Amino acid sequence: MTAIIKQELKLNLKSLLIWALTVGGLGFICILMYTSMEGDVMEMADTFSDMGAFADAFGMSTLSIATLAGFFATEVGTVHGLGSAMFAAFFASAMLSKEEDGHTGEFLFSLPVSRGKVVTAKAITILINLIIFTAICGAFYVLGFACLGEEVPAKEMIRFLLCMLLMNIEVAAISYLISATASKTRMGLALGIALIIYTYDIMGRVIPDLKDYLFIGPFSYVNASEIFAGIAPPGGSFLLASIVIVATIVATFICYTRKDLAS
Repeated sequence: MTAIIKQELKLNLKSLLIWALTVGGLGFICILMYTSMEGDVMEMADTFSDMGAFADAFGMSTLSIATLAGFFATEVGTVHGLGSAMFAAFFASAMLSKEEDGHTGEFLFSLPVSRGKVVTAKAITILINLIIFTAICGAFYVLGFACLGEEVPAKEMIRFLLCMLLMNIEVAAISYLISATASKTRMGLALGIALIIYTYDIMGRVIPDLKDYLFIGPFSYVNASEIFAGIAPPGGSFLLASIVIVATIVATFICYTRKDLAS
């Protein structure tokens, strides 16, 4: 099982670095842009905060973008949230199905290793990559604050990154189940699910009738504006996330250990 983890980490290192450097780098650039926009941000903050549904959707009515922390939460929070969710979906959706799609399963399952151990090893690989991805992006954001000579809001930043990691695990768990049930890589479907849950969160913050059901979506507890403003996430969101993760992982084990693998 250890050999599978090492092999998967090696195979996916390039993709991990590309995604982490892209998402983290974009966030870093956004932070540096604050200096050049600082003179106009004060006026923009008042304008955006009065834009009703638009301001609610992107957290501009919760936290002022006139401060670096507020600017980070509204701008970088959106970039990281969507980028990391797409990375989690992209990465997990091919983890199991690629063995059938690429006809490498014949070799893998000829080894003295059970399907359950394969599922476990690949799940651990996904988790390790998500942690590394989060750490690299977090380092970029801290560096951005340091370059501007600003103090990093450590408590809020840690909570933001940990919540994002949990959300990525939830998205990855759903995508991993898709990978287990499909004989071909369904990357488009997994990425589509990531975009749908992001859109659901935006709609839930705009449409009054949906606000009571925001906790259903993973993005409900990773809203950076609420995190940096010290607002608690919707009740039940963490519990539901935990249930989804456990249920999808169990379903992945059951589906993959019982399915007939394509040759």
